[in-house]
Amino acid sequence: MALKRRQKISPNFSMASMTDLIFLLLIFFMITSTMVSPNAIKVLLPQGKQQTSAKPLTRVIIDKNLNFYTAFGNEDEMPIDLEELPAFLQRCAEKEPEMYVALYADEVVPYREIVRVLNIANENHFKMVLATRPPEKKR
Repeated sequence: MALKRRQKISPNFSMASMTDLIFLLLIFFMITSTMVSPNAIKVLLPQGKQQTSAKPLTRVIIDKNLNFYTAFGNEDEMPIDLEELPAFLQRCAEKEPEMYVALYADEVVPYREIVRVLNIANENHFKMVLATRPPEKKR
């Protein structure tokens, strides 16, 4: 009786189809990643060769009781009515034309009060900065 020898199963695996698949996936992801553009804010950073000092700061503070306070430079805050605010800012601008105004508002202040101050500054062409916390008191 003649016994036939069975062929041995080869342990080798052909990677040709796997590399083709990986190559196609790589091309797909490279093409789709260039099509997607992120929605980012373009920020123009200032360019300067020498260090500049900060311009004088005028502060407008609105507390939680809707009381308005103002100060120029290192002066102490003084109460003010909203109707007097444009005249105060004009006086400050006469002292320092390149000044900017920082607005400090308590978190419970209605947004319409903040907008009113922003509108006053916008009508008079003042540079505004919205601050997140009130300035610290001197002791």
